[in-house]
Amino acid sequence: MSASSQTAARPAPSWLAHVPVPLFAVVMGVCGLGLAWRKAHVVLGVPESVSDAALAMAGAVFLAITALYLAKALRHPEAVAHEFAHPVRANFFPAFSISLLLLARAALPLSHDAALAMWAVGSAIHLSFTLLLLGRWIVRNHDIHHSNPAWFIPVVGNILVPLTGAPLGYTEISWFFFSIGIGFWIVLFTIVFYRVVFHDQMPAKFMPTLFILIAPPAIGFISYEALTGAIDPFARVLYHFALFLGLLVLTLARVFLKVPFAVSWWAYTFPLDALTIATLEYHERTGAEGLAPVCWTALVLTTAIVVLVFARTLGALVGGKLFVPEG
Repeated sequence: MSASSQTAARPAPSWLAHVPVPLFAVVMGVCGLGLAWRKAHVVLGVPESVSDAALAMAGAVFLAITALYLAKALRHPEAVAHEFAHPVRANFFPAFSISLLLLARAALPLSHDAALAMWAVGSAIHLSFTLLLLGRWIVRNHDIHHSNPAWFIPVVGNILVPLTGAPLGYTEISWFFFSIGIGFWIVLFTIVFYRVVFHDQMPAKFMPTLFILIAPPAIGFISYEALTGAIDPFARVLYHFALFLGLLVLTLARVFLKVPFAVSWWAYTFPLDALTIATLEYHERTGAEGLAPVCWTALVLTTAIVVLVFARTLGALVGGKLFVPEG
């Protein structure tokens, strides 16, 4: 047998089958941090180089994870099909399109065409995921114990589209996506809160997803402000509710500190990025007294958590503990 035939016959590495789709949350966390530092450069005068480095890293990580998951899809299509059929993990597939939407926002000041291309592709893919997964929820039975804040990702994630769509001038399309996100946020928040309060506690590995509760009102505030240009009563309600949820999870810090490291730790990051950006935006637009220290605290805390989770992820990767069968 020739060397080329031996190479072709060699099985794909077993770890490749265990590359998890929630890994795209790394892109969301790092890109969100970069956008937070970009906003902080304008509002607080922090160095712009930090945001540039974080956003460049987010782009590189996105390409790397996309290549890994594409290789998984080609060599282990049954593993991808199993993930997409999973009642919880399927909700993380739209993290790919959300990553594109965030990278589009990051690219907007640098290249109009690149931002438009990523925004258009990301929006189309995300709408497809929304229709597909929402349709699945309607026609299939689901156990209440399968519900958790990760359900927000495919449907409420539409609320991200106006972040780039509004500045690009696609106002009506942006309102369409915003309406989907806000409408289903109210519905799903009620379902998830009912599940959390009246049923058994979520497994430890899913506890970090409680941070996702912060993201919809925080991003909703930013998107609404981008669409209307106004800090009206509805915008204030969105921001202050996001701030309250941030304080709520802060009081539960001892619970989260007990959660063993897993890829789900990345659920801590993007919601905190979103709340930090929202706080900076609110402070800039309103000049509200007392918010400057909150902005600094949010920026420092969010940065520390993203760096910590990134370091733990690198440690797991180097130690061969990242791409392993789901426990």
